[in-house]
Amino acid sequence: MLVYPSEIDLSSSALRFLSRLLAARRRELGTRWGRLPADCQALLVLAHLRCGHTYAQLAAGFGVGTSTVHRYVAEAVEALAALAPDLATAVRTAERKAFVILDGTLLPIDRIAADRPYYSGKHKKHGMNVQVIADPFGRLLWASAALPGAVHDIRAARTHSIIDTLAQADIPCWADKAYQGAGGTVRVPYRGHWAKLSAGQQAVNSSHAKIGALGEQAMATLKTWRLPRKLRCSTTRITALVQAVLTLHLNASN
Repeated sequence: MLVYPSEIDLSSSALRFLSRLLAARRRELGTRWGRLPADCQALLVLAHLRCGHTYAQLAAGFGVGTSTVHRYVAEAVEALAALAPDLATAVRTAERKAFVILDGTLLPIDRIAADRPYYSGKHKKHGMNVQVIADPFGRLLWASAALPGAVHDIRAARTHSIIDTLAQADIPCWADKAYQGAGGTVRVPYRGHWAKLSAGQQAVNSSHAKIGALGEQAMATLKTWRLPRKLRCSTTRITALVQAVLTLHLNASN
C-alpha cells in the first residue's frame, strides 16, 4: 500500500489535550507499553475524527494493524465522551448568556430503505437526529445523544428534557419553526406566508432568521469534523462519537 504525508486542520492544542488525556488513562490503567506512544495515538485518533481516514488507511500510515487502530480509536472516543458536558452543565454555562439557540441536525448514516426508523422525511435521507445548543455568538455549548432520524426536532427536544430544563433555569431560547408549540422559554417565528404576516410579525421573523443563522454556525462547527458527515459505523456508537467531537472542540478552542 502506498503511503503519503497529510495534514490535519487543527491547532496543536487539540493534539496536546488528547495526548495528555490518553497518557493519564494509560497511567490509570497501568498500561506499561503500546504499539504507539500516547501522542501518536492522539494523532491517529484526530486523523480519524477530523479527516475521516479509514482504519485501513491509518493502519498503513502508522505501521500498525487495523485491530490496533480500532482499539486505539475506541479507547480515545470513550475517554473523550466521558468528559463531554451534560445538559445541566451546559445550562449553568448558558445562565451567563443573554439567550441560547436550539437547533437540530441530521447526521447521515449508511442505511437501506427498510430502516424506516432512521429515515428523515424532512431531509429525505437516513440519519441520526442530534440537538445542539449554541450561545448568542453561535458557539457550540452542548450536543445531545443521537436519536433515529425519523424523530422530529420538537420530540427530540422533549425526549432530552431540553425545553423543561431551559424553562426551569428561565433561559430565553430561540428556535426555528420545527419547535412550534414547544412552550416554556422557547421562542419561534410566526407561522404563515410572508405576505400574510403583519409588518410587526415580519420584523420579528426577520430578526429571528438572523439569530437562527448564528445557530447554523454551531452546526457547521460540528460538521467540520469529517467523520460525522457520513457515518458508517453502528448507530449505537454515534452518540459517543458526537460527544467526543464536542469535548475536543470545547477544549481545543479554550
